[in-house]
Amino acid sequence: MRVEEAGIDGVLLFVPTPHRDDRGLFTRTFDLAIGEKHGVGDFLQDSQSRSRLGTIRGMHGRGGRGEAKLVRCARGAVHDVLVDARPGSSTFGRIESFLLDDETFATLYVPPGLLHGFQALTDLADVCYRIDREHDPAEDIAVRYDDTDLAIAWPRPVTAVSARDAGAGSWAQLLTTLERSP
Repeated sequence: MRVEEAGIDGVLLFVPTPHRDDRGLFTRTFDLAIGEKHGVGDFLQDSQSRSRLGTIRGMHGRGGRGEAKLVRCARGAVHDVLVDARPGSSTFGRIESFLLDDETFATLYVPPGLLHGFQALTDLADVCYRIDREHDPAEDIAVRYDDTDLAIAWPRPVTAVSARDAGAGSWAQLLTTLERSP
């Protein structure tokens, strides 16, 4: 398994080596020993979402202590987007996108303090999340997927967005909230 550093501080892409033969393939999607070598471990919850072509989920994050997660696409493909929302970070405000799909099996490590979202690029896309702590709704933060300040370039026409995501605040509003946080 190869580990690549991304352009946002602390973000890693774990790229496995699938073993293919006439039956199909086998691959490890995560290896704790390799993860721990890069400071990644201790996850307590696995979740999965299924999205239809064009659906956007995001941009979500957690305030407070944040939330680390491993994200991979087990079926189909997604355009995965991260925004660094850590005020003290050298990459604060930086946006980076990744293709996650069921061909490369890459797993994205998202450190605490980042906003995360994705758009389904195939008829169905199953995204698996491994999260390092229990969800606390009081710590939810979000920015609209089409915020003009972030200007995220989604590759497909948007076909579906949740009411929560459509009603999320702006990047400017989040910045004000972050400035008031201890």
